[in-house]
Amino acid sequence: MNRRDMMAFIAATIAMTGTGAISGPVFALNRRDDMEEIFPEYGLMGQIIATPGNRAALIDILKEGTKDMPGNMGYALGEDLENEDALWVIEFWQNKDYHGASLKLPSVQEAIAKGRPLIASFGQRTEFKPV
Repeated sequence: MNRRDMMAFIAATIAMTGTGAISGPVFALNRRDDMEEIFPEYGLMGQIIATPGNRAALIDILKEGTKDMPGNMGYALGEDLENEDALWVIEFWQNKDYHGASLKLPSVQEAIAKGRPLIASFGQRTEFKPV
């Protein structure tokens, strides 16, 4: 799957949510060229509600802390258009095990620690198998 196909896949996934609540383009694809023939087997989409006025700061923390995650094929952040404190995270992984392992990475642990005080709650969340 090339970069253009991955972007189309992410856009289609966003469109399928039916909310129309994701702005764009706020994408940070973490894909390597040597992954050309590997397709994601696990996907995750969730909404995070930031504490009032802290969405941009939380997005910055997530962007920085989620670089170079083994097995990650796509990581997209989007600002919710209906709630100024909400954001969406869409992730594509080689498989679910890679996602679980990513949560133990020092950079991700640091992002979680920095971001936790800026999170008021979590909204919708779904796991899916990309097709």
